[in-house]
Amino acid sequence: MGKRLLEVAVLGLLIAVVSFGCSAKKKPAGGAAAGEGNLGEEGLAPGGSLERYKKGTLGGGEEGGPLKDIHFAFGSFDLDESARSVLRDNSVWLKDHARAKAEVEGHCDERGTVEYNLALGAKRARAAKDYLVALGVSADRLTTISYGEELPLCHEHDEACWQQNRRAHFVVLGE
Repeated sequence: MGKRLLEVAVLGLLIAVVSFGCSAKKKPAGGAAAGEGNLGEEGLAPGGSLERYKKGTLGGGEEGGPLKDIHFAFGSFDLDESARSVLRDNSVWLKDHARAKAEVEGHCDERGTVEYNLALGAKRARAAKDYLVALGVSADRLTTISYGEELPLCHEHDEACWQQNRRAHFVVLGE
């Protein structure tokens, strides 16, 4: 009973965060060039996984951008040395662009329940955010969201594909 209550609480919190986050985002007043953090339709960042999914452009590998994705081991939200190295580079970019805000998306592979993967994605996004904050990036410039297994980059059913899906993706929201 306790585990189910925790799953319901996590799902409810996720819904509340997504609802609040989506309603709070606004399109910037004109003037910013494409690719400089403009928010697209419905207040979604152009590099965001949900917007790319809606446009049919999510998949086929990582998208370019100033902030690079990090990857995780199966069932883990621990940051390995490769992930910490990428996060150090991301922190340099964020410090050099002091007005930029970013969203950290947590993603999982298809294995596990929906609830488990939403919680794991949230832990992955939070681990990346916490490391960036430890490196000196202001916490109020970073938001997190979990997509769990719902927005995979790769749709094959093998380890090479699953590895691509176990990630934290970074989206610049504005400068």
